Amino acid sequence: MNSHSRHPINIAIDGPAGAGKSTVARLVANALQYIYVDTGAMYRAVTAVALERGIPPDDEEAVGRLAENLDVVLLPGDEGQRVLADGTDVTSRIRTIEVNRNVSRVATYEAVRTKMAEAQRRMAKAKGVVMDGRDIGTHVLPDAELKVFLTATPRERALRRFKEMGDQANITLKQLERDIAERDRMDQEREIAPLLRAPDAKFIDSTGRTIEQIVDEIVEWGRAASRTISAGEK
Repeated sequence: MNSHSRHPINIAIDGPAGAGKSTVARLVANALQYIYVDTGAMYRAVTAVALERGIPPDDEEAVGRLAENLDVVLLPGDEGQRVLADGTDVTSRIRTIEVNRNVSRVATYEAVRTKMAEAQRRMAKAKGVVMDGRDIGTHVLPDAELKVFLTATPRERALRRFKEMGDQANITLKQLERDIAERDRMDQEREIAPLLRAPDAKFIDSTGRTIEQIVDEIVEWGRAASRTISAGEK
């Protein structure tokens, strides 16, 4: 699977909304020739489908039933990871403002998290996975060989999201910053698998740093962890 290492490992990258987890995780996976798993996209898919089917995001029972019967699949694509829900490509529909505002609520529901976590663990079973989210190192893959907690200031994260939206943005930077702060609060206070830094996770504040610097640092940590495992098995 991996030309850089005889012993592929699992890498968990956690952090709040807008910290750059998805971009960093994808580039780390490319560098190590690992598989990238965007867990946030899975929760967004559930949220998007619920909204499209007229299921109120605050109806935990109905959203839970939807998640239990929804087949969410992540596939590699030429322009990034594709997200399918029951065979339908929903990649372009999971980054809307409405999904942004409701995904944290949907992600608090036990039935939703249980179903998604089961799928995520299956993806990581063979090793050689870089998985990003909010509870990967603490809940989904607590035995990951490398854990990273990636963050940035709320202002920096809001600015990044605002730039990503470009001409499609129908929200002010100030409102986006408020939305991100509220999402942080919901992620940290939820009862099921809250956003926490694992005790053994390496900490990175990406404020003012380039993507390349962060990726290089994590890649080196990953290779070092793999070398340690290799040495231990000799």
